[in-house]
Amino acid sequence: MTFQEGGSFEGGRVGTRRGVGGKGMAIGGGGIGAVLVTLLVLFLANQTGTDPTQLLNPGGVGGGAAQEDVVGDCTVEQANTDRQCRLSATIQSLDAVWAGTLTGADAGQPAVWSFEGSTSTGCGNATSAVGPFYCPTDQSIYLDLGFFDQLTSQLGATGGPLAEEYVVAHEYGHHIQQVTGVMDRADRGGTGAESDSVRVELQADCYAGVWAGNAATTVDPDTGVTFLEPITQDELATALDAASAVGDDRIQAGSGGGVNPETWTHGSSEQRQRWFMVGYDAKKAAACDTFGSNDL
Repeated sequence: MTFQEGGSFEGGRVGTRRGVGGKGMAIGGGGIGAVLVTLLVLFLANQTGTDPTQLLNPGGVGGGAAQEDVVGDCTVEQANTDRQCRLSATIQSLDAVWAGTLTGADAGQPAVWSFEGSTSTGCGNATSAVGPFYCPTDQSIYLDLGFFDQLTSQLGATGGPLAEEYVVAHEYGHHIQQVTGVMDRADRGGTGAESDSVRVELQADCYAGVWAGNAATTVDPDTGVTFLEPITQDELATALDAASAVGDDRIQAGSGGGVNPETWTHGSSEQRQRWFMVGYDAKKAAACDTFGSNDL
């Protein structure tokens, strides 16, 4: 993924937090298997909007105050090379795409926080071990950019800019579900291959595809140029690889245990890739009706 030459991105859209002290969640055990099990519980379960920290550390995060700032102005060159600037530019692209795509509801703009270590949220306290997540209570996206290194080193994804943007766009997809009432209507506490939890996550994958399908034709109102250059097949493959890496079946298999669809909360690798492509090809949110589909 490459931001279009001639673009620039005003600062202030993404906040940063650093220096929160105190007790946080710890990844127990050692080795890749233990880490993958933890990521399955945290990264996958938390995107549904439940309090993520209660899963591994019911006591929460304690201690010190955060140092807050914002991501400043970024050039297109910085957006293409620096993760903080890329996050800011991608969020602004998501704002514009969804403002022009969503019908029947006001998408608004979720708050976005890039944090290091740990942070407080409307859904409770969280540490970096949680991975990226969306909190419906305060309509905010939270992520530690170091997760993208874990995506490649621990989950085996190829990585790359569009792979990272897929994760961000997925979380933004949960915001779209919040403002359209999906989060409130769905039974997000259940598990299983046909559960509402899986349908919520696959729909967010589809919404990520909607963004990707529109980003290269959506014009930044501040610069008059499109946000992205046309996405190449190689770039698209990295996003699909990231979607595959966070499939329930792949993570369960990678943890050394058996694949058990009855415990799924996000869907298989194949499903996550397929629903991303549904959104990418259709470019419309209406195509992402996972709740009305008999074939997930």
